[in-house]
Amino acid sequence: MNPRLAHLLSALFHPLLMPTMLYAVIFYFSPVAVGPLNNQFRLLMLAGIVITTFLIPALFIYILYQAEAVGDLRLEDQRERTLPFLVTTVVYGTFTYFFYWKLDQLATISLVLGSITVAVALVTLINLFWKISAHSVGISGVVGSLVGIHYKFADTDLFYPILLAIVLAGWLMSARLSLNAHHPSQVLAGCLLGLGISFGTVWWLV
Repeated sequence: MNPRLAHLLSALFHPLLMPTMLYAVIFYFSPVAVGPLNNQFRLLMLAGIVITTFLIPALFIYILYQAEAVGDLRLEDQRERTLPFLVTTVVYGTFTYFFYWKLDQLATISLVLGSITVAVALVTLINLFWKISAHSVGISGVVGSLVGIHYKFADTDLFYPILLAIVLAGWLMSARLSLNAHHPSQVLAGCLLGLGISFGTVWWLV
C-alpha cells in the first residue's frame, strides 16, 4: 500500500475516532437499538461523545507531547503508550458510569461504551508486555458492535454499514502492516479482541 494512503487511513480511522463513528451509525441507521430520538438529542449525544472519547484524550496526548513525555503523537513507541492508554481508560470509564446512571433509559449506549472501555483497559494491560494494534481493536470493535446489533434486533438497515465497516477494517489493518507499525499477530490479536468484546457485549448484555 502507498505510504501516504496508509498514513491517511491510520489518521482518519484513529482508535479515538471509532466511538464517534460507531454511535453515528447506531443513531442514524439503527434507531431500533436506541429507541426514538429526536434529531437535536442525537446531535447533542454525538457532540458529547466526540468531546469525551476523542477531544479529551487527544488533548491529554498533545499535552504529553508538548511536555516531551512522548516523542510522537502517533504513539508508535510501545513504552510511551501506557500512560495515554491508561488515561483514556479512566476517561471512558468515567463517562460510561455517567451515561449509565444519568441515561439509564438508553442502556444500549452505556453498554456499548462500557465494552469500548473494557477493550481500552485490556489494550492498556496487554501493552505492558506486547504492542497489540489499537487501530485493529478499534475498527474491529465497530464491526462487532454493528454485527451484534444487526442480529440482536434483526436490523436489516445495518447491512450496508456493516459491509462498509468490514471493508474499512481490511484496509486499515493492511495500512498498519504496510507501515510496519505492527506484526501480523498483533493486528490479528487486536481484531479478535475488538470483535469478541464488542459482539459479546451486545449479544449477551443488551
